[in-house]
Amino acid sequence: MTEVRTLQTREVSQIAAIFGTLSEASPAKHALGQSLRRTPDQILGPFYPVTKAFEPTEDLTHLPGKAGRATGQILNVMGRVLNLKGDPVSGARLELWQANAHGRYTHPADKNPAPLDPNFSGSAVLKTDAEGRYRFKTIKPASYRAGPNTVRPPHIHFRLCGLYDELVTQMYFEGEALNDQDRFLQCTLPDERPLLVSRLLPPTPELEHGSQLVVFDIVTLQG
Repeated sequence: MTEVRTLQTREVSQIAAIFGTLSEASPAKHALGQSLRRTPDQILGPFYPVTKAFEPTEDLTHLPGKAGRATGQILNVMGRVLNLKGDPVSGARLELWQANAHGRYTHPADKNPAPLDPNFSGSAVLKTDAEGRYRFKTIKPASYRAGPNTVRPPHIHFRLCGLYDELVTQMYFEGEALNDQDRFLQCTLPDERPLLVSRLLPPTPELEHGSQLVVFDIVTLQG
């Protein structure tokens, strides 16, 4: 079994600098100093990867052995896994999966006629560092039709496996018109809904030019 990779020293320094610059970027951070609220649950969805094991990578924009790069807007997604007291949760396993820039998943059950991206598998597994931090590079997923009268907004799925809690949730993007129509986001309590919605921010100097930054903290029960 492939071991899940943790952040290296240089990467830890970079992510620490970015967090220092954007200490107020995540909705969960606004609640620090108060009691945090657990990140709301969302559905696992029909496209949870089943045909292959999650690959331990922090760069979803490239596939091993391929020279090409995934199509779409590059995103640098990062955040912290915290418990209800605001303490970091180290060593938590994070699985993530998403549609590509055309709105299609690399999954046999996805019958969307949109094209697959040969340079994008859309899933990975990470492990948080000693400060509960994680980061990965990906592309912004597109919206997609999920039924005759349903179009889902862009989102990324997360499954957290900690010592005492398992959490399945989704991260949405601020300013998407479809957010107001999405039944899975709207079924969340109004005062908890903002915990699932992140802003697209300009990159800090440490990040790739032309990319965008997204900060998404996940709050679990006890780790």
